[in-house]
Amino acid sequence: MFEDKVLTCRDCGQAFVFSASEQEFFAEKGFTNEPGRCQECRAAKKAQSGGGGYNRQEREMFPATCATCGKETTVPFKPSGEKPVYCRECFHPTPRNNW
Repeated sequence: MFEDKVLTCRDCGQAFVFSASEQEFFAEKGFTNEPGRCQECRAAKKAQSGGGGYNRQEREMFPATCATCGKETTVPFKPSGEKPVYCRECFHPTPRNNW
């Protein structure tokens, strides 16, 4: 059903093969666009953006005391004292499924 295709990389301009097995994989995943970059340029782009496409800085955490249980915890915002702050266990009191 699928046949190898020769595509041109949009970054380096080199021809690369979009194999039948890669096309089948793309179809199974529901991808509708063909790849625009060769494997080398895809790897370089991924490395440039931090490996997984995320280029996020480490989040600053602030100390706080849980309003329910009194446990010392850290939160990703600076508590103003106007609203209660909860630890992870009190904020999510029901067991969470690990699917």
